[in-house]
Amino acid sequence: MNFAETLKLALAAIFAHKLRSFLTLLGMIIGVTAFMVVLSILQGFNSYVDEKIAGIGSNSFSVNRFSFEDFQDSDRLAEAQRRNKDLTYEELDFLRKNGDLIKQIGAKTRGNRKQVKRGSKILEDVTITGAEPIIAEIDKVEIEKGRYFVEEENEAGVRVAFIGADIEKNLFPRSSALGGEIKIGGVPYRVVGVAVAKGTVFGRPQDNFIQIPVKTYSKGNSRWSSLYFVGTSYSDESFQDAVEQARTLMRIKRDVPFGEKDNFGIFTPDAITNLRDQIFGPIIIVIMVVPSIALVVGAIVIMNIMLVAVTERTKEIGIRKSLGARQSDILRQFLAESATLATIGGLIGLFLAELIGVIISSYIFPTLIPWWAIVLAIGVSAGVGILAGLFPAWKAARLDPIEALRAD
Repeated sequence: MNFAETLKLALAAIFAHKLRSFLTLLGMIIGVTAFMVVLSILQGFNSYVDEKIAGIGSNSFSVNRFSFEDFQDSDRLAEAQRRNKDLTYEELDFLRKNGDLIKQIGAKTRGNRKQVKRGSKILEDVTITGAEPIIAEIDKVEIEKGRYFVEEENEAGVRVAFIGADIEKNLFPRSSALGGEIKIGGVPYRVVGVAVAKGTVFGRPQDNFIQIPVKTYSKGNSRWSSLYFVGTSYSDESFQDAVEQARTLMRIKRDVPFGEKDNFGIFTPDAITNLRDQIFGPIIIVIMVVPSIALVVGAIVIMNIMLVAVTERTKEIGIRKSLGARQSDILRQFLAESATLATIGGLIGLFLAELIGVIISSYIFPTLIPWWAIVLAIGVSAGVGILAGLFPAWKAARLDPIEALRAD
């Protein structure tokens, strides 16, 4: 009996009991759907992080008050808060003058949330940050309208603002925001530029922000937020040398003794990626194990139903054997039936996962199902079906044809 005939018999047996077959598939459908949805979210998140790192450039780094290690526990953070001082403009100037391997470096602030108003329209909890004009080049800021603020405006502390797309949409619904006036914490600012819309990530809007010149920010902000520096190297090859030079210069400027720990932190794309892997590595394993349990349950259900099928079709097996069917033919028939059942369940699960992924991508977070995951899901489904059907198929193949013909 060839493969095509075996598959035809398997499909006929499946469709002869549609409701039972569907209920048998539920475990596999739920397992594959859950597994692929979780995988697509994780893949989407990793792609998003990698895209953001690529967006700011692989040769970009930042100098901060704290390092990753300072946040490992409350004791380390408390110690770092006593030891690590806020970064200063003097340190930034020192890096600029002496960092011959550093191509560009500029200052930013972490930002605060404030009320923004235009006429009777009010927006609450808008993120306000300060930045030097060179940050537009370093961060590769995408401008939809107008421009970023310039160095003269920063040095003079001019009240100008570069706003996110949501700010323009909400405060200037019928006109362009360029040249318009908004009030940040009651203080008027003139809009000089609007950023390209970025949408939402994890349901959080990315366009609800305002950037102003850092020296304007520091003069008019009673809730001062500490500085951090963002720099770049001349090339990917010289990146590590530029980072080490920035570290050495900061240690010199702060008089850190040889052998003593840095009292500041330097973040690089590799460090961010490693931190992501350290945090999410164990979590990913746990998350992926949970939907795998549903696959095991689905396999048990398939095995149980196939055992029932063997009992119900004992006479059919006896007739086929009496007509010349070999044990291998019976074995292939039942294995094909269980594998086909599981594969159909896997395909339905893939379809549902893709549908859920589209919904999640539209409202919460971009998801991604890679091609290899699709192949893996189908292969695993078929493999689970074969494993689940081994014992029922072996039992069917070993039935004595005379005893089978006597069965009711």
